[in-house]
Amino acid sequence: MLQPEIDCALCPRLVEFRTQNQSKYPDFHNAPVQSFGTLDARLLIIGLAPGLKGANQTGRPFTGDFAGDLLYATLLKFGFAEGQYGAQPNDGLRLVDCRVTNAVRCVPPENKPVGAEVAACRPFLQSEIAAMTNLRAVVALGGLGHNAFLAGLEVKKSAYPFAHCAVHEVATGGRVLMLTDSYHCSRYNTNTGRLTTAMFEAVFASVRLTLDSQ
Repeated sequence: MLQPEIDCALCPRLVEFRTQNQSKYPDFHNAPVQSFGTLDARLLIIGLAPGLKGANQTGRPFTGDFAGDLLYATLLKFGFAEGQYGAQPNDGLRLVDCRVTNAVRCVPPENKPVGAEVAACRPFLQSEIAAMTNLRAVVALGGLGHNAFLAGLEVKKSAYPFAHCAVHEVATGGRVLMLTDSYHCSRYNTNTGRLTTAMFEAVFASVRLTLDSQ
């Protein structure tokens, strides 16, 4: 499976930002963040990009910031994880039938990747999807994750409009993947009330029912 090198140089802006952070935060991971979970999982969760003091610090997706607090609590509640989330990569948390990744693997300035950076990371996501032979369901956290997934499959984005809790059947490579959308579980979205815990849990309740019925 294709993965970014530890010193990946595909995106000059992200390389520059990484170099700055290596100097400013020498104890941080400060490198592309690899996915969390096994390739034989039926569920793939696609986020935006590592947070500066979240995954960029810990080296594990959604680990160390508020978004991870909500995501992993929800995965534990619906049986997609076991153990206890401790906001550290050595907390012993284990994903169950689930894998977590980001559309962009390196932390971007102000948590805002640009289109060229999403495109540069696309081959890694495409390779991951192809390697997940048991994949049945995808949860896209935010419009960027939604669009990155569809672009990776090379399907028409207009046929699958993003909306919270929307469910799309996407045919690709001889299989049908169930794409479920959610607003991103960022502190900004929860603080503004755009996303509540109940709204987020509804997404994974739907996915749980889908997978349990297969």
